[in-house]
Amino acid sequence: MPSRGVVPVVPELVQLTTPRDVPPATARQLADCWTAVVNAGGAVIAPELPMPPVSAADVAPAVDRLVRALDPLRCRILLAVDGGTLSGWLVLRHDPHPLVAHCGVVNHLQTLPGLRGRGIGSALMTGVADVARDELGLERLQLSARSGCGLEEFYRRLGWVEVGRWPGALRVAPGDDRDDVLMSLTL
Repeated sequence: MPSRGVVPVVPELVQLTTPRDVPPATARQLADCWTAVVNAGGAVIAPELPMPPVSAADVAPAVDRLVRALDPLRCRILLAVDGGTLSGWLVLRHDPHPLVAHCGVVNHLQTLPGLRGRGIGSALMTGVADVARDELGLERLQLSARSGCGLEEFYRRLGWVEVGRWPGALRVAPGDDRDDVLMSLTL
């Protein structure tokens, strides 16, 4: 949902479902976006990344790992593109194991810092719910979010429900432990 007084961006949503779908220029845009988001304080630090500040060279191996994992039934990247330029993205994962085959997991939602508040994240989250339900036949999505960033309210506005927390599970810096907030969306 766009912030008041800000012109909303209506991005084109593009799915990447196989490594062949990701040309080198797109991989660079993913790494550049991720770098900018992490360095702006965004809560998308993958386990293999150093703590901020990071460079695109730090982030590129994590992007390469995500690209190699792309599979139409297990892992997709959803891009938000405006005027041919990447403005945000996220990852949708699906484990076909019978115990959890009805659920998917959303990871790495991010919007370029200069474009935040313009509806791009909301468009991505609405789009991923549609893809999960209509293309993968999923019934539920889940995610975890770092507390203290306003993320819980953002997801609540989109219909997500908090289902639990891991208190103090995320150490952002010495003396700055945050809860890992577990959220769910019924599709």
